[in-house]
Amino acid sequence: MNHDRPEKPPRGSVSAKHVAELAGVSRTAVSRTFTPGASVAPATRAKVLAAADALGYHVNHLARGLNRSESGIVALIVAELDTPFRSRFVASLTNRLQAAGKVAMLINTDRSDESVEGALRQAMSYRTDAAIVLSGRPDAELGRLCERNGMRLVLINRDEDFPEALHVRLDDVRCGEDAFEHLRKRGCSRPALATSLHATTSLRLRAKGFEAAARRAGVPITVRSIGPTAYATGRDLGRALLSSDDRPDGVFCTTDLLACGFMDAARQEFGLRIPEDLSVIGFDDIHQASWDSYRLTTFSQPIAEMCEACVLWLGEASGGRSVSLKAELIPRETA
Repeated sequence: MNHDRPEKPPRGSVSAKHVAELAGVSRTAVSRTFTPGASVAPATRAKVLAAADALGYHVNHLARGLNRSESGIVALIVAELDTPFRSRFVASLTNRLQAAGKVAMLINTDRSDESVEGALRQAMSYRTDAAIVLSGRPDAELGRLCERNGMRLVLINRDEDFPEALHVRLDDVRCGEDAFEHLRKRGCSRPALATSLHATTSLRLRAKGFEAAARRAGVPITVRSIGPTAYATGRDLGRALLSSDDRPDGVFCTTDLLACGFMDAARQEFGLRIPEDLSVIGFDDIHQASWDSYRLTTFSQPIAEMCEACVLWLGEASGGRSVSLKAELIPRETA
């Protein structure tokens, strides 16, 4: 037995005490070494890190967080992770949270209010510092319960109004209005709106803006709502709108996935040229929108700004706030 140094403790039971004994320093020095921004002498830091490496020691951030009444965990409550925009947004948000020293806990839901409420309760049970809600409609009473339990709420493009939460919203109504005006500038005299039956708050507001702009201009429009928000639904919308005798010459699809399906139906099943016979505008600026097969004119959501607003607010001690952002029209070849 080596009497010059402590025996290595059993696997999984290494503590700061063991590191301190091996390094020949105090437990406070070990704690300061692993605390970002804490002051510790370079020689002491080197000894602590060497001992920690020899013992296989890692900081138990969950236990440390419980002692400090904060876990560093942020729950992301989402649905439809398989859609291009959602996966891109979640990737950007998790990267930004990690850069800020946070740990993202992803909870997938099925879009129902019950599923979202269950996810929020699950987040509370793990003592998360905050929950960022990208899907569903949290109940107001549950929102207040989250706040009483010290879990901050961020609502992304939700229409609920929680006074202590951060609300990050796009001006979707304005985007719908801009889509109508852009089609009119393209010379479209028979504009149409194509959306899904599973419309989120964002999709409903985009449709609302498009219809309001048409009413102000005194221009009749055709509106079709079919199925879920998916590529196949876009094809179905194309068949429904383009098979009529008075088919539209300009269409605003409330997401890019719908627009891609719509365009493929227009070209492959109806032999239409885009934009010569039909102008199409989408929304989200997913990667496929820029592909040569689509070159879709669309609206790009400011993902980086939305994520930055979330992280900055989580680092503050202030109460509720509302951040309104605007999507940018990206003109390509379809309109």
